[in-house]
Amino acid sequence: MDIIVCGSRPSRRMSAPSFTGTVWQDPIIQAPDPALLRSAWVRFEPGARTAWHTHPLGQTLHITAGVGRVQSWGGPIREVRAGDTVWIPPGEKHWHGGTPTTAMEHIAMQEHEGGEHVKWLEPVTDEQYGGPVAV
Repeated sequence: MDIIVCGSRPSRRMSAPSFTGTVWQDPIIQAPDPALLRSAWVRFEPGARTAWHTHPLGQTLHITAGVGRVQSWGGPIREVRAGDTVWIPPGEKHWHGGTPTTAMEHIAMQEHEGGEHVKWLEPVTDEQYGGPVAV
């Protein structure tokens, strides 16, 4: 059994081209082989978001605070709130982040395949980010 003491690992400020705006990430776990799980606590300031990306085995997001946005390629922008859980299937191109005026925090969970847990793609443009939100 390992116990990772709170505050024993530094927060990381995430940067372009994988992120737009101010985003902080704290690792929760990168389980040793043969386990596949990787997880992080991610905090997006208003207007901050990921780039488009995919996960080989999918991703689960559990929103812990605030209001955010998520979108799959070709789909509507959806608002998510604290307490919501989002499942993104394997290989689905998507992004997530805060709203233009609200911060959002989530726990991101994904498994790796062959050492890869994410494939970063192009940044989400301001036009894509500012599109209409589905009701």
